[in-house]
Amino acid sequence: MTKKLATLATLLLALATNVHGHRLDEYLQATIISVERDRVHASMRLIPGVAVFPAVFASIDTNGDGFISEVEQRSYAERVIRELSLMIDGKRLEPTLVSVRFPEVEQLKEGLGEIQIEFTAELPGGGGVRKVILENHHQNGISAYLVNCLVPQDPNIRILAQNRNESQSVYLLDYEQTEKRSRFGFLKSWSTMVAQMDLVGFASVFRLGMRHIGEGTDHLLFLLTLLVPAPLFVTGSCWAGVADVRQSVLRILKVVTAFTFAHSITLALATLGLVHVPSRPVEVLIAISILVSAIHAARALFPGKEPLIAAFFGLIHGLAFATTLNQLGLGRWERVSGLLAFNLGIETMQLVVVAAVLPSLILLSRTRGYSVLRIGGAVFACLASAGWIAERLLNVPNYHDPIVDVVPHHAIGIGSGLFAVSLVCWWLSRPAAQISNAAGRKRRILPLNGKAWFEIQYVPIGLPADEK
Repeated sequence: MTKKLATLATLLLALATNVHGHRLDEYLQATIISVERDRVHASMRLIPGVAVFPAVFASIDTNGDGFISEVEQRSYAERVIRELSLMIDGKRLEPTLVSVRFPEVEQLKEGLGEIQIEFTAELPGGGGVRKVILENHHQNGISAYLVNCLVPQDPNIRILAQNRNESQSVYLLDYEQTEKRSRFGFLKSWSTMVAQMDLVGFASVFRLGMRHIGEGTDHLLFLLTLLVPAPLFVTGSCWAGVADVRQSVLRILKVVTAFTFAHSITLALATLGLVHVPSRPVEVLIAISILVSAIHAARALFPGKEPLIAAFFGLIHGLAFATTLNQLGLGRWERVSGLLAFNLGIETMQLVVVAAVLPSLILLSRTRGYSVLRIGGAVFACLASAGWIAERLLNVPNYHDPIVDVVPHHAIGIGSGLFAVSLVCWWLSRPAAQISNAAGRKRRILPLNGKAWFEIQYVPIGLPADEK
């Protein structure tokens, strides 16, 4: 079944199942509803967290052999459906199981695998405004529920409203079904879809893009580590000397622009299905990109060529961005709007981060404290990248993740602290010159980049008269 625009529930599901997301203490049950003229279709994704896996698995593996047979899979799916209540216009519907798919037991055990159940229910005839009510009572003691609907394929069906209780275990969908068909049905269908996409989907996918880059520590770590040496000149293979403010800003903008342009290309190609690359090598290459930029920050490997490196590895990062977007199950036309919204979200958050750290980089680069930031940041990035490489290439447990994950959760505090430190360091390190003038006053000149920035005139107190 071709799916229309997936909104909030699918977005949260994608966030819950990304490569870094191991669910812990809840049983996530995300349901996507699709309404058609004569039936309602539902797709469920069930993800048991690590802490609740034993209880969930025991209810599935009824014979206790540690293996989930096809009979047990179907039996469990039918039990899930029996514990649902589906009604339309006050009449109870009888859902029918369409398909069930289970991941490997090890994936479920790690909080990564998802159980996929699809079911359908025939609708009685009717028109006008209709109301669908879905109640989910399966494992309600340990579960977190998410429910949303897709934009209808039928141009004569229009979603009116969605309502949920606090836990989303109860979901109410109001929609209008008409019989009138327009000569310009295709155009009407397209305009309706775009309107609903603007109101519901575009903003959600935009927020998903912002959240993906905001919580994607590997993507940000690569970019920021590559930006650290941008305000510096190189002598031999060592960083020495400081560029002026204009040069520093231009260098940083070139790196960011190159990274943006490159990852936008591969994001578009992969999202539209023109390029297919397995996710595992992509994730390994992303970790390697961080290692390369970290070594470059410590000792110049490719001075002046940072935009080219940003563009090269940006192509790899774009493939990873596409993985998240492809999990939304968008149809062919919705991919275009979703791609635009997702990429705008990525670029917006990227610009916010760069704008937040740019003043600190400029100020600190003019102090001796910048070496501490540069080397310390390079070491941090090297350790993080080494952990990710080992995890993604050799399946070795990564003990650095809890430390690295602290950064996005305390980004505002870290950024504010860095700016405060940069201001103090810059002020204390400013060279000052005292010049006597004809009026007997002294001027203290504080230069910026070799030019007089401002001056303070004062008369020294407590000196001999001939020195005043």
